[in-house]
Amino acid sequence: MTAQEAWLTVARREFHASLLGGILTRGTSGIPSNADKGSRPSVAISSAILDQLGPAQTTPKLPGQTAGANFEQVCATYLRICIDRVRHLRPGQFSVIKGGGIAQFDQYAHLDDLEAIAKSNREIATAIGSDYLIKPDIVIAREPESDKTINATELLVDDTAGRLTSLRRTNQPLAILHASISCKWTLRSDRAQNARSEGLNLVRNRKGKLPHIAVITGEPMPGRIASLALGTGDIDCVYHMALYELRTALINQGREETLELLETMIEGKRLRDISDLPLDLIV
Repeated sequence: MTAQEAWLTVARREFHASLLGGILTRGTSGIPSNADKGSRPSVAISSAILDQLGPAQTTPKLPGQTAGANFEQVCATYLRICIDRVRHLRPGQFSVIKGGGIAQFDQYAHLDDLEAIAKSNREIATAIGSDYLIKPDIVIAREPESDKTINATELLVDDTAGRLTSLRRTNQPLAILHASISCKWTLRSDRAQNARSEGLNLVRNRKGKLPHIAVITGEPMPGRIASLALGTGDIDCVYHMALYELRTALINQGREETLELLETMIEGKRLRDISDLPLDLIV
């Protein structure tokens, strides 16, 4: 890191280095591992992105589930490092956790009771389904605060005020779900809809504060990204692993129509770079 280089710039580069270590590779035929080999634009765009990010290993493409799990791990590590670094902007006890059901958190603890009722009654189970049993790829949790911490600078709460807030550990002991993050190494229509469904269920089933709902992807095709990014209400924003490099690739290849779609998503605040996510999460 040089004196002129921002910390998030370095973190972004190290994030890419982790991907190049085994997830973002070239096959023996030269096709990047995040490309759809049946689509010439996908291969061309992903190749241009990879050329900008650095030398890639030539190795057989990982199975889809393995690549997805590894991508989740790299994203979780990146966020864990970043959240710790920007802690001064948002005081509190935050933790980044890979995997886990939402019923462990304050806003969704009632879902455990709902599941127990459904298991005991087949008709109820049929009526309510099981879509509410969400297990996000990555969650960010905030621990409730002790009265000592809340009252650190002056007496803010006592036995007569703030008796129901979830932030106060005296009221309830469960962690608060601060963010739910879905990781999609690539995007196909079914994967996009899955992320939307998870987001909508987080919105509908909460009791209390809505957590941040974000998606991280390495998909090179703007059209496929748009299937998830365009629209409002179910997710906050989509974050691309290399948005700047994707935009440069489209410009250099003269893909004006596709570039216009990308710019629409960016200007519409529906698509951002991976380096934007840590700062967005502390809002």
